[in-house]
Amino acid sequence: MTVRPAAHPRLILAALAFCGVLVSISQTIVVPLLPELPGITHSPASDVSWLITVTLLTGAVFTPLLGRAGDMYGKRRVLLIALSSMVIGSLLCAISANLTVLIVGRAFQGAAVAVVPLGISILRDELPPRRVIPSIAIMSSTLGIGAAFGIPAATLVVEYANWHAMFWINLGLGLLDIVLVLLIVPESAVRTSGRFDIVGALGLSAFLVCFLLAVSKTTAWSTSTLVILYAVTVLLIPMWGWYELRTRSPLVDLRVSARPAVLFTNLGALLIGFAFYANSLSTAQLVQEPTWTGYGLGESIVVSGLCLLPGGVAMVLLSPLSARISNARGPRFTLGIASVLMAAGYVVRLFTSSNVPGIVIGATVVSAGTAVAYSALPALIMHAVPVTETAAANGLNTLMRTVGQAICSTIVATVLANVTIASAGRVAPALSAYRIVFVIAGLAAVAAAGLVLLIPVRRREPAYEATGGVTGDVTSEVTRT
Repeated sequence: MTVRPAAHPRLILAALAFCGVLVSISQTIVVPLLPELPGITHSPASDVSWLITVTLLTGAVFTPLLGRAGDMYGKRRVLLIALSSMVIGSLLCAISANLTVLIVGRAFQGAAVAVVPLGISILRDELPPRRVIPSIAIMSSTLGIGAAFGIPAATLVVEYANWHAMFWINLGLGLLDIVLVLLIVPESAVRTSGRFDIVGALGLSAFLVCFLLAVSKTTAWSTSTLVILYAVTVLLIPMWGWYELRTRSPLVDLRVSARPAVLFTNLGALLIGFAFYANSLSTAQLVQEPTWTGYGLGESIVVSGLCLLPGGVAMVLLSPLSARISNARGPRFTLGIASVLMAAGYVVRLFTSSNVPGIVIGATVVSAGTAVAYSALPALIMHAVPVTETAAANGLNTLMRTVGQAICSTIVATVLANVTIASAGRVAPALSAYRIVFVIAGLAAVAAAGLVLLIPVRRREPAYEATGGVTGDVTSEVTRT
């Protein structure tokens, strides 16, 4: 069999980072279109909200599943499946204005979030040890970078072109991604043995769907429905955990996940995801609030999107710096600095809501902290798990960020809907509502900094050895094909 020469590490990183940015963009491009979609689809706003909810659900469910499948059957192979899912979803959204078709398309796009943890795992397997931490820092940050660039780009398309165009563009770039992966990215030789845990996958999917539906539909569904969903979640979680602890090849190794280094990193990821998403949600809406509120700037949707752009630039520039800090002081120190920086950004936001430059400065500081945090999280995870569980462990960490964003979305929507001002029959969120959001998000960042103190200090950095970077107790058999 002819073995294809390995591509240069920078080419592999560039191809995978491009995939990560595009997938992240695909998750957010529908946000600026939401106010127009009820008229476009001839559907009530409550039904249109499923275009966000379904992406959240499929992303949360498929990220750990595809991560585990990548560990077992080949990370590049599963990465191509995830990219194909995004392409299919983009095609469905590009050719139809029917709400059902759009929801199905968005479901396919949501499943592609698994591209990022899979890419991180490929980088760990294929790159020289000295390049691993800098590369995964950039790859992990693509989740934030894509979101920061995706909303401004989508606002420009919505403002100046047919809305289908953004999905056609996403489709074309997705096909380019697939070609780049086929030409550049090698298949990892590191595999874990055993059978895929179907029962565990079904259990995880069931309680995630129940929990995230209850969280995302808090303001839309009846109390009785929400109570049932939460009750089912509480019932399923211990049953799923009991099964995972007793099966030979679990979908999620709970013993590894319970290690302090993994547990507190994942909890920190949830809080970081919360704090990051509050920044994006509040910025876009705050800038567009009407002038009659006394604080609103009445800016256009394009201006609101462009306010997030400097944050995206900051993320691009700070990801390599984060890796240098992690190499010098360890990712634990980096995550602590990032959490404090995010909290400081929200302090700035408390006092800079009256003008666009002030809003941009506060939002950019939070984005800068997000970039540094997102770069440190996978390094902490990979220091603590066996090499055979890299994709699954990073998938779980990405899932925790998603859960944090879901909780954030509900809290922000609830605060802005209930803390309002009225004038001449018009209702809008009060300035105090935004300040409440900033305080809550800032406290989440402070709590993340507190969790960093509970993560064990490693005696030696970096943790990657030339043999492949196995750390901790390897609980699975490694197969090299």
